[in-house]
Amino acid sequence: MNIHEYQAKQLFKNYNVKTLEGVVATNASEAANACKTLGGNIWVVKAQVHAGGRGKGGGIILCKTTDEVYEAADKLIGSNLVTPQTTSDGVMVRKVYVEEGCDIAKELYLGIVLDRERDLPVVMASIEGGVEIEEIAIKEPEKILKVYADPITGIGNWQARKIAFGLGLEGKQVSSCCKFIISLYELFMKLDCSIVEINPLVVTSDDDIIALDAKINFDSSALFRHADIEKLRDLDEEEPLESQATKAGLNYIKLDGDIGCMVNGAGLAMSTMDIIKLHGGEPANFLDVGGGATADQVSEGFRIILSDPEVKAIFVNIFGGIMRCDFIAEGIITAAKEIELDVPLIVRLAGTNVDLGKKMLSESGLDLITADDMDSGARKSVNAIGGKS
Repeated sequence: MNIHEYQAKQLFKNYNVKTLEGVVATNASEAANACKTLGGNIWVVKAQVHAGGRGKGGGIILCKTTDEVYEAADKLIGSNLVTPQTTSDGVMVRKVYVEEGCDIAKELYLGIVLDRERDLPVVMASIEGGVEIEEIAIKEPEKILKVYADPITGIGNWQARKIAFGLGLEGKQVSSCCKFIISLYELFMKLDCSIVEINPLVVTSDDDIIALDAKINFDSSALFRHADIEKLRDLDEEEPLESQATKAGLNYIKLDGDIGCMVNGAGLAMSTMDIIKLHGGEPANFLDVGGGATADQVSEGFRIILSDPEVKAIFVNIFGGIMRCDFIAEGIITAAKEIELDVPLIVRLAGTNVDLGKKMLSESGLDLITADDMDSGARKSVNAIGGKS
């Protein structure tokens, strides 16, 4: 789960991670009034969207008067912001964050992620702040510092100092950086984050270390432990079909292909998408109905898949363990009655109650294509839309 910059910075403050003061605004008047609240004579107006590269897209505007703040907010709010991380249509800006300015002496990069190869949190830093970390990793990987933390003992002062010295910090900057890193790591672990990223992390003319930006992603599987965090979710920023699936208790991710997939189990879902591609097709989605889905959830899964106008065929690939094949069949039949099923439907069922499931489908009168195994199901799906397998 992602959150906005202004929400991330509030969490930063809760963990004594130093950042600047700011005010959220949903219209230009609120943005201009924020200048009085913040004081000072320079402000930055930032579009609040779940997309990186806002600066490159014109979503971060430096202002020196309240009139400029008003104009910047008026320009951004209600517009579609296009960044290197969005589609050509961009994303709607519904609010901005008006933040006080500061004197920047140096821009750095700092992030904490989970290294899935080592199964350890890794703190990454670079002297190339303000630049996409992916670009640095490709062009100048030697400029990325990495320190691995032990989940039990945490990150040590010596490790934090190693990063600080590696970033070329001196004097007061080193102690400020160490406190910053240790506090940020505490946030990362206690809130079950999957990534915390600050780009840029800045050194001010007073040798302070401040998070000028803030990005936090959370492990969605751990949100049951953080009801307060889950409330920060902004459904307006998410793919509508993915939000609909979440409400139904389904795991759905929209992709760019044209063969809809309904599968039970993440591993089987990944294999299904792979074998579709192997046969020359392109999956339209990842949809894992899980091991305990009801017939109603299966029906909702069909509605979601068919809501994607790019879908030209649907491949149902179910291996019944906990999930019973007759539940899947019931869901398919219910969905077909309620929704006009105008694309080829390919069904492969195996496992618990498979004979009953197949009998229900055969007696339903539905026009469908059956498959005995995953490979033949994928081939039939590709052939059904005119592809070659």
